[in-house]
Amino acid sequence: MTTPWNQRYALRMQNMGSSLIRELLKITQDPEIISFAGGLPAPDVFPVKAFEEASCRVLRKHGSQALQYSATEGYLPLRRWIVDHMAAYGINANVDNILITSGSQQALDLIGKVMINPGDLILTEKPTYLGALQAWRAYQAEYTSIPIDNDGLQTEYLEEALCGGPKFMYILPNFQNPGGVTLSLERRLELIETADRYGIPIVEDDPYGELRYEGEHIPPLVVLDAQRQEGQPEFSNGHGFMRGNVIYISTFSKTLAPGLRLAWIVAPSEVINRCVMAKQGMDLHTSSFVQMTAYEVLKGDFFKNHVHLIRRVYDERRQVMLDALEQYFPPGTHWTHPQGGLFLWATLPQEIDTLALMPKAVENKVAYVPGSAFYPDGTGHNTFRLNFSNAKPEMIELGIRRLGQVVQAELNKRESPEMTFA
Repeated sequence: MTTPWNQRYALRMQNMGSSLIRELLKITQDPEIISFAGGLPAPDVFPVKAFEEASCRVLRKHGSQALQYSATEGYLPLRRWIVDHMAAYGINANVDNILITSGSQQALDLIGKVMINPGDLILTEKPTYLGALQAWRAYQAEYTSIPIDNDGLQTEYLEEALCGGPKFMYILPNFQNPGGVTLSLERRLELIETADRYGIPIVEDDPYGELRYEGEHIPPLVVLDAQRQEGQPEFSNGHGFMRGNVIYISTFSKTLAPGLRLAWIVAPSEVINRCVMAKQGMDLHTSSFVQMTAYEVLKGDFFKNHVHLIRRVYDERRQVMLDALEQYFPPGTHWTHPQGGLFLWATLPQEIDTLALMPKAVENKVAYVPGSAFYPDGTGHNTFRLNFSNAKPEMIELGIRRLGQVVQAELNKRESPEMTFA
């Protein structure tokens, strides 16, 4: 007897779907297509030689340890490195506040597993990172959202949204994915004050904070929250880290390589303990060998020098894309000017649906991500995300020219409807 599998799936599967970006990556395997779709770092800046040498050293000196099971919390020297590195940005933590995860996507999933009950309301930016939406839909979350502008989350709408009683807020303050915008210091302070007043935690996702190309560094939300909490008797947990309102996530995917699947959560130790328990049921621990090899690479001045290289390469590509948009996109179209990160966000006239336009773009050998994928409510039909980190400058210029022609042709078609005869 054949098993009726569709009757065996959990109810949570009703809200789960495949990632649009993952599906687009299948389409863009065609080498003739210039893809601005994935959030892909440039493979030509991957530190292949450094990892080759580091992996040999790890296997030679610590091979039996690197190939063995390890602690769920993560490789202790790597956690110590993260603590020291974050201190330069004002994040004062202890190793007990760090959990190494298998990519930031696992970090998001762990937070969902630990925090979300079916029907819980999560407050996000609008648009927001679709990987978070996908992760938390598995736990049957509901969403409310606040629009962004060039200064990030529009905090004037925050109090009204918080009256709905969200379980937590999910915020990407630096070079937001997908918008490319950065939350201003004034709005960060207002966000922290309002979150504290309402008692609503914040999950701060910061995968791009190292990749600033212009402007001044702005303190992370977790730092501003700590400064606000100082002096309160319940502030310290005895390990040098705040018992405040912010859980912080970051990753090595954009600075070393995404194939490592290495990221980390920073939170009060009680939250980390819960995440550790949840992770034990997922994968026991992140790869020992990968963690030890990454630490071997990170030692010394390598990381600082490598990040400087990435900044130079991505800054050039960002500027090429901005210049090409100015040259090739028709009037009535707009885009953000990111100060860092990997993405910018384009807005077309209201009458254009970028999801419907996508096949025409692919036919012309260029790809993007339609904006509706990043909206919890499925709106944003006339927007799309462009990645500038992966393609080389000459391909960026050619791809934007092709895309501009596709957009212009669509506008021309709508401005000149077919004639009808009586």
